Amino acid sequence: MKLSPRILDEVVHKVSAALPDDLKKGKEKIEKNVRGVAEGVFQQLDLVTRNEFDAQSEMLAQSQLRIKELQERIQELEEKLQSD
Repeated sequence: MKLSPRILDEVVHKVSAALPDDLKKGKEKIEKNVRGVAEGVFQQLDLVTRNEFDAQSEMLAQSQLRIKELQERIQELEEKLQSD
């Protein structure tokens, strides 16, 4: 997943705002370095989009429902076999 520039800007802004006043003189250089580090970290996280997450959640819910149905069917068949 490509990281949203807005999210990256928020991270850089928060780190920059937390800097002590004496370090804010080199703010642009620090922000550039923070941005580079943050991009690297986010790329390694193997993140997914919200749409991908929602699609997988829906598939999981459907799979769980199908498993429950199959378990019930197996139970019915086992009971039928035992009664015959």
